[in-house]
Amino acid sequence: MMKVQIRSFADQVAKTLLFTLTTVFAGGWQPLFAQNAPERPNILIIFTDDQGYGDLGCYGSRTNKTPRLDLLAEEGTRFTDFYAQDVCGPSRSALLTGRYPMRSKGWGMPADEVTFAELISEVGYQTACIGKWDVSNRKPIIERMPNAQGFDYYFGTLGANDGGIVTFHENNNATGSTKDMGSLIEMYTDKAIDYLQNKRDPKKPFALYVAHTMMHTIIDASPKFKGTSAGGLYGDVVEEFDFNTGRLLDTIDELGLRDNTLVIYTTDNGPWNQPAYTDRKKGHPEGSIFWGDAGPLRNGKGSCYEAGSRAPCIIRWPGQVPAGRVSNAICATIDFMPTFANLTGFRIPTDRTIDGIDQTELLFGKNEEGARNTYYYQGNGVRYGKWKYLAAKHQVRGYARDHDRTETEELYDLSRDIGETTNLAELHPDKVNELRTLMKTITDGK
Repeated sequence: MMKVQIRSFADQVAKTLLFTLTTVFAGGWQPLFAQNAPERPNILIIFTDDQGYGDLGCYGSRTNKTPRLDLLAEEGTRFTDFYAQDVCGPSRSALLTGRYPMRSKGWGMPADEVTFAELISEVGYQTACIGKWDVSNRKPIIERMPNAQGFDYYFGTLGANDGGIVTFHENNNATGSTKDMGSLIEMYTDKAIDYLQNKRDPKKPFALYVAHTMMHTIIDASPKFKGTSAGGLYGDVVEEFDFNTGRLLDTIDELGLRDNTLVIYTTDNGPWNQPAYTDRKKGHPEGSIFWGDAGPLRNGKGSCYEAGSRAPCIIRWPGQVPAGRVSNAICATIDFMPTFANLTGFRIPTDRTIDGIDQTELLFGKNEEGARNTYYYQGNGVRYGKWKYLAAKHQVRGYARDHDRTETEELYDLSRDIGETTNLAELHPDKVNELRTLMKTITDGK
């Protein structure tokens, strides 16, 4: 029988024992082996919107200048096979809950979903969310807003900026709106810096989730950056984000938090480059280069091909996460919750399916293969090791001209064909059957 998500029965037993054999630690529950682990880290998640896999210098861009994120990659580990989801709200619900969106419900995430913020609060962490929420149907539904989902402090927008205007909430209160999309990167960064300097309790560890609106259309840059890059308006936005991320990281250093802060940078899905939008240049003026760079990956946001959900990801924790490392292990945002559980001492829920897997040993360089060998493309397909299977009639939102391939089953060897150019399904029918069965197993899981 095929093993789903874990590498062996022994791994499954070990994983079960790890979270069963626990002891009281620092006001919460901690796996036994972690008693000798480093002090529990602060956690900073920097989450962008619709950013391309190839937008940063360290991911191959020859156009955008991103010195701060390139430096972050040198100081930590850069992941090449990291997955979010293919669209905004579902990606956020997956990150928050450790569950695939078919379970966590994406934009409509119900109030009874359990977030990592709720759990980490129970073991003494202070929590804050700044930026785009996008899991309460973009409405001020109190029981589904950040304060009710484990975050002590919130400032940001409940949805996207598709209409060219955003409305802000601070905690549960509306606090105005703006049409100035070019102000958002600096505004969210300022709020995050203010939280670190003035709102947190220095005696407690923190988990800060900064979810930027950019590079979601409608994009814009501030006057300081507009027109300054070689990549048009989109490049201006990427470079402004890089600069402000540097400001946030500098604040971590200035406050003496660098050595005990786990910094995670990633994005929610691939670039908004579908022909359905780029042909009519939705929300953008004529004559500029806007759309994010998918690098070697196929398609972009909304697609079950790799550029839809494979995301750039850099993780730094000095002295714990190896510096200058590039990892091709499969991992995903759904893995954050169980990994945080191990690092901080909370217990993951046992009354529901948690699709994430603890990746602590991968982060620390103790297991370069990681704990995951499977990734599920939301009803469209599944990856197992190097092989990727797509079911017939799989979804590629906004790519109607993509050779009508949605009608056939597809199989790709991602180790040789990262761009998914050659369908190997007819050459490997046994592998197609195997992965079709695996996909059904995950889809039918509770």
